[in-house]
Amino acid sequence: MANKLRTESLCIRGGWKPKNGEPVELPIVQSTTFKYDNSEEMAMLFDLKKEGYFYTRLQNPTNDAVAAKIAALEGGVGAMLTSSGQAANFYAVFNICEAGDHIVASTEIYGGTYNLFGVTMKKLGIDCTFVSQEASEEDIEASFRPNTKLLFGETISNPGCKVLDIEKFARIAHRKGVPLMIDNTFATPINCRPFEWGADIVTHSTTKYMDGHATQVGGCVVDSGNFQWDDYAEKYPGLTSPDESYHGLTYTKTFGKMAYMTKLVAQLMRDLGSIPAPQNSFLLNLGLETLHLRVERHCQNAQRVAEFLGNDPRVAWIDYPGLKDDKCHDLAIKYLPKGSCGVMAFGLKGNRDTAIKFMDSLEMVNIATHVADSRTCVLHPASHTHRQLSEEQLKEAGIAPDLIRLSVGIENVDDILDDIRQALDKAL
Repeated sequence: MANKLRTESLCIRGGWKPKNGEPVELPIVQSTTFKYDNSEEMAMLFDLKKEGYFYTRLQNPTNDAVAAKIAALEGGVGAMLTSSGQAANFYAVFNICEAGDHIVASTEIYGGTYNLFGVTMKKLGIDCTFVSQEASEEDIEASFRPNTKLLFGETISNPGCKVLDIEKFARIAHRKGVPLMIDNTFATPINCRPFEWGADIVTHSTTKYMDGHATQVGGCVVDSGNFQWDDYAEKYPGLTSPDESYHGLTYTKTFGKMAYMTKLVAQLMRDLGSIPAPQNSFLLNLGLETLHLRVERHCQNAQRVAEFLGNDPRVAWIDYPGLKDDKCHDLAIKYLPKGSCGVMAFGLKGNRDTAIKFMDSLEMVNIATHVADSRTCVLHPASHTHRQLSEEQLKEAGIAPDLIRLSVGIENVDDILDDIRQALDKAL
């Protein structure tokens, strides 16, 4: 029955199926370890010959129930929660890459991910080439190397709000024999399910819309189970050859479609341990129960705000795919017919000081290093998250000096508009 449930029902009932006399709400299993009656049972768990719980760093019932809900929402075969969205992207890539490998990623991605791929993972011997997602398929393919292991993009980019042509990226990735990995944080599976468009692996910062209340930091990796790792066995030896740390088992042979997810948990989480606390997963689950309601309201409010800003002569430019004249509007109609998200980027006529004065004049809207919250919040990347960069470096990173990132919440939209209007009056 659960597999037949529609998205809205999965938000509430996915993952946790209480039995007779059990709690309706997912319980918090706040325990590091689990007791067994005999040594052999424990040994079988450590050898991956039996399913069960023995140490929360690898698996925990609360965490696993929430991961199962997200997997169901995305239409994947399995999922794993992490302690942050950054950890999710790192784990997802590192699960199939090692020193000497190469990845290709869109330039239109979150700045933290850009730095992870371009700086930190480079120190681990994994190189990254960044490409414009608007480039031709031929030009993007030209960035691939014999040691390229994956192609990466975001459904809706942060903070630029560009919509990825997922089918185009999937064609490129599969022609080159690599999986397509998509960060689906902003769209959520409510508005887009990338697996349906050819993506193979999906990541999330669950800190954002999935939680929706700024109560926990977390991430998630979801696998479609569709990529045929054995067809490219020489390229992915970690999945297709014996793992000596598990007595020589081969993940693809032993676990089939769950090979990628099993290795992710049994090897990477075992060794690196970026787990969420069960309490955090409980809070995330509460957010997921209303995800379908909140995302709809975020999109409705954001559309009104974007139209207001787009028609105000004091606004120099605005990027929001819900606007008909936005260059990503056609892609949004294709991939995001129910709406994109609540985040938009815009600039005011004037200079950086104008943007700062506008933000400082806001009374209800929060200045916060966050997006996708129930509360409307705003950030000026050039002065905050990217303040260490020069004007030239900001342009290279795709961050205009006047760019204001606005995350529209679920308050009454007229209150949001009133606050923006009065702040504009004071700034210009």
